[in-house]
Amino acid sequence: MTTETISIDPAIQKFLSGGAKKIYLGGKWVDSKTGKTFKALNPATGETLAEVCEAGKEDVEAAVSAAREQFENGPWSRMNPAERAKILWRIGDLLEKHADELAALETLNNGKPVKEARSADLPMTIENFRYWSGWCTKITGETIPTTTPYAPKAKFFSYTTKEAVGVVAAIIPWNMPLQMASWKLAPALACGCVVILKPAEQTPLSALRLAELMEEAGLPPGTVQVLPGFGPTAGAALAAHPGVDKISFTGSTETGREILRASAGSNLKRVSLELGGKSPHIIFADADLEMASRHAYMGVFYNQGQICCAGSRIYVERPAYEELTSKLADRAKKVRLGPGLDPKTQMGPLVSSEHRARVESYVEAGKKEGAKLLAGGDRPAGKGFFLNPAVFTDVKDDMKIAREEIFGPVAAVMPFDSVDEVLKRANRSDYGLAAGVWTKDIKKAFNAVNALRAGLVWVNTFNLADPTLPWGGYKQSGWGRETGAEAIKLYTETKTVWVDLN
Repeated sequence: MTTETISIDPAIQKFLSGGAKKIYLGGKWVDSKTGKTFKALNPATGETLAEVCEAGKEDVEAAVSAAREQFENGPWSRMNPAERAKILWRIGDLLEKHADELAALETLNNGKPVKEARSADLPMTIENFRYWSGWCTKITGETIPTTTPYAPKAKFFSYTTKEAVGVVAAIIPWNMPLQMASWKLAPALACGCVVILKPAEQTPLSALRLAELMEEAGLPPGTVQVLPGFGPTAGAALAAHPGVDKISFTGSTETGREILRASAGSNLKRVSLELGGKSPHIIFADADLEMASRHAYMGVFYNQGQICCAGSRIYVERPAYEELTSKLADRAKKVRLGPGLDPKTQMGPLVSSEHRARVESYVEAGKKEGAKLLAGGDRPAGKGFFLNPAVFTDVKDDMKIAREEIFGPVAAVMPFDSVDEVLKRANRSDYGLAAGVWTKDIKKAFNAVNALRAGLVWVNTFNLADPTLPWGGYKQSGWGRETGAEAIKLYTETKTVWVDLN
């Protein structure tokens, strides 16, 4: 593991200095009404990066009030769509201008290697705002001819419009803070909504910096508010508040259920959920095994395994099982752990000590249930929340490590003997977010794609995303689709209009 000290960008040092980071509420930077703060940590060292004001129920009340005032009487929802588009594009420009700084800040607070933040998270965040800038002028309804069977000679002009759903509470996770923020902010703003963003308590810093850039881009005060805080307080208050029209949540399935219960108890608000996954990665013996092993490694260990679509159930056809497993274990043993700002680092720390302990409990469960640990699963020496990536073989489908979402660097590798067998096993899960298929046989690939119960399927690749394509899952992996044109459905209401022409 690398341990050398890395210097921090002066722009980040300036951002982190000057007392506790404030809440962005109603277009102003304010202290929380509770007076409480919490620590934002660097998971590579366990040290405090900054104190952050903790939003509580009273802050949520103030934010909802400001958001409702902006939506009902402010300029954003009434603004010419082309003007909204210009502001979203400017946000993208400012993100691009500060991309190096933002990538480093994301790395400091999340732990991921900065090369990943700079090459993936930031480009995707920038492109999300630009993509949705283009949609501002293209969100339209339809004209629909009517049959009116009870009045066959009557004439009507009938059409639909798409209108902003209203006040959106966006609750995002800690694994990809900026990118997840953009997945919710950009489409909601393009549709004319106003947004209250609650970043995860582990990673609030890049969301607060993003608020500064949105303010600089000319976003009207109160259009976006950022409330750093904890799920049981700020998150729960947002989910239950009758002044919130829509909840957009990304996180665990368990928390998604809690949000559903809270939202139903107030005003039956609209809810979309991007939840957990336990994605099968199916590798047939006729695949390019060298390439498949690389993608299997990245599919399960990218972002330290802290990714909802992680291909953590790796099914390998028996003739290729030993070779693929050996390649995967060798890669895991050679990975270079270290602080994310070190350009030599290949894998950073997990996000917190609590989360590392949770992942370690799965490693112990795998060993206890009889799986064979070929690599990793232990802590390297030194400070920070690091864990060596684990590769298990001799895994059975009913083992805990094969059933539950771990959200960490733990791979479960299992052999299979036939196409029908592996597809049934792959679908035997409570989740249905993603899946991967590796084969040179195009018919086999398409048959597998058609059979898999998952919202995303990658063939001879893994873990690709694009702002133009929908993202979401079947079963307990969530409701609705984020990104792509389908996301318009999440943030608009459809109004039907009849005009009598008789």
